[in-house]
Amino acid sequence: MAAGHQFEPRILGFLCNWCCYAGADLAGVSRFQYPPNIRVIRLMCSGRVDPAHIFRAFSTGQDAVFIGGCHLNDCHYVTHGNYDALSMVYVCKKLLEHIGLNPERLRLEWVSAGEGIRFANIMNEFVPGMEKLGPIGKGEGINEDELRFKLEAVTKLTPYIKLVQSERLRVSVRTEDAYHQFFTGEEFNRLFNELIADELDLYLHVSARNQTAGKEAVDNDRIDRIIGKHQGQARSLIQVLLEIQDEIHWLPHDVLDRVCEKLDVPLSRVMQIVTFHKTFSLIPRGRKE
Repeated sequence: MAAGHQFEPRILGFLCNWCCYAGADLAGVSRFQYPPNIRVIRLMCSGRVDPAHIFRAFSTGQDAVFIGGCHLNDCHYVTHGNYDALSMVYVCKKLLEHIGLNPERLRLEWVSAGEGIRFANIMNEFVPGMEKLGPIGKGEGINEDELRFKLEAVTKLTPYIKLVQSERLRVSVRTEDAYHQFFTGEEFNRLFNELIADELDLYLHVSARNQTAGKEAVDNDRIDRIIGKHQGQARSLIQVLLEIQDEIHWLPHDVLDRVCEKLDVPLSRVMQIVTFHKTFSLIPRGRKE
């Protein structure tokens, strides 16, 4: 009788060209044995990995994401991009936990070009751990539609999340201990809940409400007419948002996406405005509210 099918996790790896990628290559040349579940994308620095890359990977069915970079303080660039990768992973793990996914599905490790055996050992530990967790979503008891909905929401808010990370979640001292102390402390939890979790929950609530309530579709022609009055100029962004708010009494996220496209402005800039000024609402309002 045929043996039962064993789950094989799909893992996407982002590896620094100078260190971890070379370490993985050394593991292969040296014939160190490890599971072949990882598919590798080589980039010049681990700091180039964007949160959107991570959540798009999960959205496409990857069961785990692995990021490998140079050891801290050994980055090949003066920007020390691996510290940026470290802070980004702390935030993304918190986001995964917030939407109900196991944060262990995202892993960051430092591997030098001469540490082929270390890379193999990490894979020999990581892959069995993902096998135990099971397929993404199913392992956490989240159905496919709910998982897709949540991952799309996080991906949509990535520009805003990056803005918060760069402005409010910065660590002044670049040491591993300082980063660990901040990102595992109460201050980070407070800022994350106030600036990211609340905004994400609002987006999820509004999106779910729109899907289930059968809201009246926004007429894109009305939005385009408002934008056209200002010749599609980015400097008119606030006035455009004010007129749309006055016209339809709130700012749906699909409308914000359209404004970004037509005015050629980043979503992070739009979110910065609409979440700061009380005039704007991301939730449907009545005409007299």
